[in-house]
Amino acid sequence: MDEISNFEEFDNVNVKNQRKKLLPIWIKVFIWIFFLFGALGVILLLITPFTDKIDLSLYGLTTNNPKSLIGIVVILLFILKGTVSYGLWFEKKWGVNIAQIDAVLGIFICTISMFILPFYNHSFSFRLELLFLIPYLMKMSKIKTQWERI
Repeated sequence: MDEISNFEEFDNVNVKNQRKKLLPIWIKVFIWIFFLFGALGVILLLITPFTDKIDLSLYGLTTNNPKSLIGIVVILLFILKGTVSYGLWFEKKWGVNIAQIDAVLGIFICTISMFILPFYNHSFSFRLELLFLIPYLMKMSKIKTQWERI
């Protein structure tokens, strides 16, 4: 005869919390920051039709026109970061995969803004985001198999 456990839900909670334990503190801090960025991105997307000037900047992409291509890209990047935060914090199976995509995309955009955009705006700047994006990508790659196995 099979026994039915009344504590099965507690076992599931412990399994889910194992994924969160794979994340270092610095990533957990950025998760909460980018939750706010994601919410801001959604709000900006909703108010963009009604405004002509909002200062936006991410990864070296800067604009004050939310209706421009760069403005829309920055807003969508904010929403992507919010989605990544959701996936990691709530331990979704796809969380690490989309985090890796986010990191590669961020590194790519930072590299373009460092080496291509200076030819257009005549000013070079080192993107400090790279100091976080590269270790972030390495950490996500390192925990990917464990994350998916849990």
